[in-house]
Amino acid sequence: MTDQPMPHIRPGPRLRSAAPGKSLQALLRRLPIETYVIAFTVALWVALAVTTPNFLTEGNISNLMRQTPVAAIVAIGVMCTIVIGGIDLSVGSVVAFCGVAFAQMCGHGLGLAPAALLTLAAGAGVGLVNAAAVARLGIPPFIVTLAGLQVYRGLALLLSGGMTIGGLPAEVKEFARGTTGLPNLFWAMVAVGIAVHYLLRFTRTGRYMYAMGSNAEAARRQGINTPRITLIAYVLSSGLAALAGILLVSRLSIASPSMANAYELQAIAAAVVGGASLFGGRGTVLGTVVGAVLFTTMSNAAVLLSIDPFWEMVLEGLLIALVVYLDNLQKRRQAGS
Repeated sequence: MTDQPMPHIRPGPRLRSAAPGKSLQALLRRLPIETYVIAFTVALWVALAVTTPNFLTEGNISNLMRQTPVAAIVAIGVMCTIVIGGIDLSVGSVVAFCGVAFAQMCGHGLGLAPAALLTLAAGAGVGLVNAAAVARLGIPPFIVTLAGLQVYRGLALLLSGGMTIGGLPAEVKEFARGTTGLPNLFWAMVAVGIAVHYLLRFTRTGRYMYAMGSNAEAARRQGINTPRITLIAYVLSSGLAALAGILLVSRLSIASPSMANAYELQAIAAAVVGGASLFGGRGTVLGTVVGAVLFTTMSNAAVLLSIDPFWEMVLEGLLIALVVYLDNLQKRRQAGS
C-alpha cells in the first residue's frame, strides 16, 4: 500500500468572540431608559441610607409612602395622554378644583361616598371637555390644557372664596391616616397602577393608544377610532387627577385652592424620566411610578440634608434634561446599529 499525500484542507474563518467591552455596550444600548432610572433611584436610596440616619426610619418611610401616591396617580394619568401623543397641563388645577369641590360637599353634610363619586364625575367631565376640544375642534392639546390650567384654578378659587377649607369630617381624614399593613394611600396607588397597566398592555384599547401615539394618521387609516382613544386618554388623566384631589384632601385634612401647584410639571417630569416619549407611542406605568418615587425621594432628601429647595428645582430640571438626552442618544445609536 503506497502512501498517498493528505488532501489540502483550507482553514475556515476563525470565529471571533465579541470583545467584552463591546458586548457590554451593546447590552446597555438595548436597555430601556427605565432601567437607568431605577438604578439611579436605588443608588440614591443607598446613599441616603448611609449618609442620613433618619432616612430609613419607620416614620420617614411611612411619610414617603403617603407622599408618593398622589404624585404618582396624577403622573399615571398624564402618561396616558403622552402615550397617544398629547399632553395635559391642566391636571394640577384639576386636583385643586376637585379637591375643593370634594371638601365643600363633605363640609356641607354630603356623605363621603356620594361626594367622592360626584368629584370623580366632575374630573371625568373635565376630561370629556378636553377630549372634545382636541379631537372634534382640532385645537392642539397644549393650548386646550393650558387654558384648562387657568380655568380650573380659577374655579377652585371661586368655590373656596380664595380661602382654605378646614373643619372636615373625621371620616375624610381617616382613609389617608389608615393602614392595612402599609398606608392606604400606597394601596390606592397600587390599585390604580395595576388597572392602568392592564388597560395599556392587555387590551385592544391600550394597543390602539400606543399605535395612535406612534403614528396617528396610520392608526386612523387602519380603522382605529382616534377620537374615542383621545376621549379615553383625557378622561383617564382628569379622572385620576380628581382621585388625587380626594386623596390629597384626605392626607392634608384641608383643601386649598392653591394646593397641587405645579403638579402638572412634576407629573410630566415623572412620566418622561420614567421612559415616556413626549412624541408619543411609549410609556409605562412602572416607569412613571419610579419617576414619581425618584422626585419624591429628592424632595425628602432636600429636607433631611437641609438643602435649599431652589437647588432642588435646579437639580430636578437638569435630571429631566439628562434623561431625555440619554434616551435620544440611545435611540440614535440603535438606529445606526
